[in-house]
Amino acid sequence: MDELKVFTGNAHPALARAVAKYLKTPLGKCEVFEFSNENIFVRILENVRQRDTFVIQPLCSPVNKNLVELLIMLDALKRASAGRITAVVPYYGYGRTDKKDQPRVPITARLVADLLTVAGANRLLTVDLHAPQIQGFFNIPVDELTALYLLSNYFKERKFKNLVVVASDIGIVKRSRDLAAILNAPLAIMEKRRVGNVDRAETLNIIGEVEGKIALTVDDEIDTAGSLVGVISALEKRGVKEIFACCTHPILSGQAVKKIASSPVKEVVVTDTVPVNADKKLDKITALPIAPLLGEAIHRIHTGLSVGAMFEQS
Repeated sequence: MDELKVFTGNAHPALARAVAKYLKTPLGKCEVFEFSNENIFVRILENVRQRDTFVIQPLCSPVNKNLVELLIMLDALKRASAGRITAVVPYYGYGRTDKKDQPRVPITARLVADLLTVAGANRLLTVDLHAPQIQGFFNIPVDELTALYLLSNYFKERKFKNLVVVASDIGIVKRSRDLAAILNAPLAIMEKRRVGNVDRAETLNIIGEVEGKIALTVDDEIDTAGSLVGVISALEKRGVKEIFACCTHPILSGQAVKKIASSPVKEVVVTDTVPVNADKKLDKITALPIAPLLGEAIHRIHTGLSVGAMFEQS
């Protein structure tokens, strides 16, 4: 693994350290800081010429700063003659703006893809994109990992009886169906619509039988938790016995943690694709480590093994 180099910006250094530990390689040395005029400076402090380099940087809060950090790091590695540069973006910010659903709006997920490529990324490694078509926005190879098996293994150990998996909206149905199949549980679907461009959704209907069951809601991310609270309320009205929730990306912005704390949900299981800091910690919130999944994928990319085979064995 001498030719493998793993670097990180300031978005999630704890995750990068955990990945480097899994790979049994030291974290690459670099300077990444902001001047008083808010300009970001990057300097790679070791030789990367013709090395296989990976930059771990989720596009989490502060999103725009972390994005620019990543772009400048990619450019620095490109200009330092790195052999191959892989952008490891566990959480792909702007992924929800993936289509023109209103007049005169951008497709920002595509713009970010172009920025990463122009900056120097030869490959993207990410986890559970908001929409599968985002892979097609890139002209470079994209490896999309899934936390589905990590989450399903956790709930398998709980051995729930009379469980129903609930897709939080139509867009997450395929992933929810896969989770339901693994857990040998039926599937229900929450039909809802978003109200304008605000972070608010109106719950409309539940498709499927949930009365008297233990419900497990599934989503790719929890942002303000408004949608989650709406889903929980609708499930309660339909006579659900207990409610659990899971997602890959715990964005938990604004009053999300307070909403979860005051809701009747028993447990929210997430992964640490973004930092789960002290302000996000709650007895109800369980964060599973994503580093082994990312580390194994990086090892396979570096050695030319199949990344897809990781999930065929699961």
